[in-house]
Amino acid sequence: MRKVLALFALISILVLAACGGGNNNNASSNNAGNNDGNAEEVTIKVGASSVPHAEILEEAAPILAEEGITLEIEPYEDYVLPNDDLASGDLDANYFQHIPYLEQTIEDTGYELTHIGGIHIEPIAAYSKSIDSIDNIKDGTEVVLSNSVADHGRVLQLFEANELITLKDGVEEGKAELDDIEDNPKNLTFSPDYEPAFLPEIYESEEDVLVVINTNYAIGAGLDPVNDSIFREGDDSPYVNVLAVQEGKEDDAALNKLLEVLRSEEIQDFMVENYDGAVVPVSE
Repeated sequence: MRKVLALFALISILVLAACGGGNNNNASSNNAGNNDGNAEEVTIKVGASSVPHAEILEEAAPILAEEGITLEIEPYEDYVLPNDDLASGDLDANYFQHIPYLEQTIEDTGYELTHIGGIHIEPIAAYSKSIDSIDNIKDGTEVVLSNSVADHGRVLQLFEANELITLKDGVEEGKAELDDIEDNPKNLTFSPDYEPAFLPEIYESEEDVLVVINTNYAIGAGLDPVNDSIFREGDDSPYVNVLAVQEGKEDDAALNKLLEVLRSEEIQDFMVENYDGAVVPVSE
């Protein structure tokens, strides 16, 4: 089953690449950075995960329109193309990732990207079709997680916080790797081989495994991260989702107005009311 999913994942990525890489119609490059107070309308194109990021942007669009800013939303179903398209200039910004993932992408690719501020936290969680509590996790249980290296330290930190493993002393927060596990009393087996988008399908198809799923994909699959998970991060998670931009665009007026709207009371209330704790707004 997993081989089929992996093949389907590869096919999907190739289709997305064909669809997502050739649009150069962003219209904000000259106008969005104007700070002279004129009323000239601008358009900004922002890439986002379909859930919840694109939904949040849809809520923000009418508010931006009142400011003379047209928000064009480009939805994505993976974690690679949004940064590729931002770096190439196909997007003015993207909204889907936390800071460690952005930093890992920059390190791996050399892209000249940065971010202008945090917007919300999506506490990551562990799910299982057959295991209903931490106490019922059996010796040797497999833990399925994504192939996103930037999330491995986060997952290991979550398992340590729930006393399932112990990490070596001196490991930087969020930077742990699988080799940094010092004590593993339940002999858990960690399998970090899967595209994040296909983790919900593994959860649905396999018994007696733990599957760690990013909140956006969990919500998209109809899971409730608060009530359906076995355990999850707290609301104080440092993995804040940010508005990423190209270096040199940090002072862009339209992009900073977007950040201001996303941090507004109206949009924060929308997150609280619509995601029942699965999306936690931040104001700084």
